[in-house]
Amino acid sequence: MLVTDLSPAAQDYLKLIWSATEWADNPITIKVMAERLGVRPSTVSDGIKRLATQGMVTHAPYGSIELTAEGRAHALSMVRRHRLLETFLVEVLGFGWDEVHEEAEILEHVVSDKLITRIDDRLGRPARDPHGDPIPSPEGRAELPAATQLTAATAGATVTVTRISDADPHMLRYFTELGLAPDTELDVLERRPYADLTTIRLRGHNTDIDLGLAASDAIWVITA
Repeated sequence: MLVTDLSPAAQDYLKLIWSATEWADNPITIKVMAERLGVRPSTVSDGIKRLATQGMVTHAPYGSIELTAEGRAHALSMVRRHRLLETFLVEVLGFGWDEVHEEAEILEHVVSDKLITRIDDRLGRPARDPHGDPIPSPEGRAELPAATQLTAATAGATVTVTRISDADPHMLRYFTELGLAPDTELDVLERRPYADLTTIRLRGHNTDIDLGLAASDAIWVITA
């Protein structure tokens, strides 16, 4: 079965199951999926049962959902489509990185494999999307950098931003104003866990920036 043989809902479910645990170890459940997708838990439950029947997932009652080998392959195919489309929209069509998620959510279901291959070639086979998320290879390989959330960075460390979550477009616009993006180098000046604040300074700048917990949790860094 090709990923294009699956329904758009099934494609969304598989992509969400994989991407929800890409940067975290927390297993995904029916409840979490329903919240992320904005649908009723019963709707997700029915969809997961169909995917289980097709051999795409395993799901213990009231437990977490796991992808089978076939389900993982299809999930990575959809993630690849989504991230290549985001990259194309930013680099070729001039969209802002805060605008592309919803556009890619629509396009990923209707483009052909041939078009995705052409887009990949046109972009020079990029390794990551505009937010720093790795783009899976055609063979389904996706390698994460050895990154941690900025919240966990040690005061006094010099780090490089490698990934910024695209979950909140408003936050992405805020980061744009601050000059924060993948490959930005910064110094972690102070960590105030009881105030949920991290103070940073971008390399080459003289202004200190205080980031709250939500903002620092959205930024993934590697030690420079």
